[in-house]
Amino acid sequence: MVKFYKYEIFTAVIEKQIHSGILQEKDRLPSVREIKEKYKLSTSSVQSGFEYLMIKGLIRSYPRSGYFVAEIKEEHIPESITKLPVVVRDEEFMKNMMLTSKRTSESSSFNTAVPGDLLIPQKLILRMMQEVIREKGASLLRYYPSNGLETLRKQIAKQMGTYGCVLNPDKIIITDGALQALTIALKSVTKAGDVIAVDSPCVFSVLEVIAHLELKVIEIPIHYRSGFDTEYFRTVCQENNVRALVITPNFHNPTGMVMDDEAKKEILSIAETHQLCIIENDMYSDLYFGEQRPRCIKSFDKNGSVMTYSSFSKTLAPGIRLGWLYAGDFYAKSERVRFALGRAVSPIYQELVLKLLQGNSYERHLRAFRKKLSQQAVQVLEALRTSFPEGSYFHRPRGGYSIWGRLPEHTDMEKFYEYCEKHQILFTPGDTFSFTNKYHYHFRIVFAERITSESIVLLGNAGKKAGELQF
Repeated sequence: MVKFYKYEIFTAVIEKQIHSGILQEKDRLPSVREIKEKYKLSTSSVQSGFEYLMIKGLIRSYPRSGYFVAEIKEEHIPESITKLPVVVRDEEFMKNMMLTSKRTSESSSFNTAVPGDLLIPQKLILRMMQEVIREKGASLLRYYPSNGLETLRKQIAKQMGTYGCVLNPDKIIITDGALQALTIALKSVTKAGDVIAVDSPCVFSVLEVIAHLELKVIEIPIHYRSGFDTEYFRTVCQENNVRALVITPNFHNPTGMVMDDEAKKEILSIAETHQLCIIENDMYSDLYFGEQRPRCIKSFDKNGSVMTYSSFSKTLAPGIRLGWLYAGDFYAKSERVRFALGRAVSPIYQELVLKLLQGNSYERHLRAFRKKLSQQAVQVLEALRTSFPEGSYFHRPRGGYSIWGRLPEHTDMEKFYEYCEKHQILFTPGDTFSFTNKYHYHFRIVFAERITSESIVLLGNAGKKAGELQF
């Protein structure tokens, strides 16, 4: 059931008036007080409604002036590259590790895709940990089942069921985070030398797992409009013996894009035709900015072609190394691989996450977290689009942590990154997201740290410098 928000009684009216042309660009909207009195709402409900309209890009706020209808600017969405070669390459591991995890101050770190310190629900987590220790005592020092706590697996299945994804809890494996889940899934269906497909651009950590397993890779381009180049994927499967597809359909890292349901169904149909396994990363789906969580590919799967994995490190705290893999028909092999990688996940993390999921504190945290992320996305996107040179493109995210940017091809990227490094403005270069060199002019901006006025100034400075580096 879709949740109804009180502010919708006036935001729906404003949206309709904007789309019908009754309200024009730069028209001033009624004040918070006027809306409050007319619709009998609280101040917080009215402000939440205006924030919702800002996130949708329909209105803008001007300090001490009020809210106005936003100017409608046509977005010139670039076409994606549809031909990428099959290559295997050793990653420059330490360099890329630094590019994706180095951290300076909160204000200038736009490169690490984990929640910043002030966005982590520290008091909630620490209080729950203390309760777990008091309740479970010495039992936390013993081995837990290698596939994970049964009640936790059932709770995860119950939670996914509310999103239309039916999972058998007996086929869920609790893991030490998402990368271990991915490793288990890949080792269950491939061997060294096999060909797999991945969405491209693709996050460095996934590429590192693939390189470690000595797999051959075909990169399938992400499309800005539909979310995935399904026709290229079909052609690749017809011409190659592809064993698996690793894909992030919802709030993809690094682009922030979400695939539409038709693309998800089409991907599933292609996979079933060619008898390959889809390994779906569902880590970011809870971080949606809209009204409801998007469906995962697994929710459409009737024949057992999809393994799905997720983690709580992106929604709670990076130090909570607890993820899960729905192995489905591949469970027997996956369970053996999981055991070989380590006996069990930390008992205290399992009990902690179970306690959070059983109550309503996790959902409360997610609501507040999503709201903060969406507000910061608006701030950062506005700063990027107003500060960087003409010809730059920054994709509006619909959820997740990141914005995917592209600078004009006549930009001196080496000097741009030198400037950013010197001034401790940390982005992740596009070259780290592919085994090819197709993303040289791209970079990822993460808005999961607290965004301050200093952050906005630094983004503006970086944009100004990029403008000076055109040739």
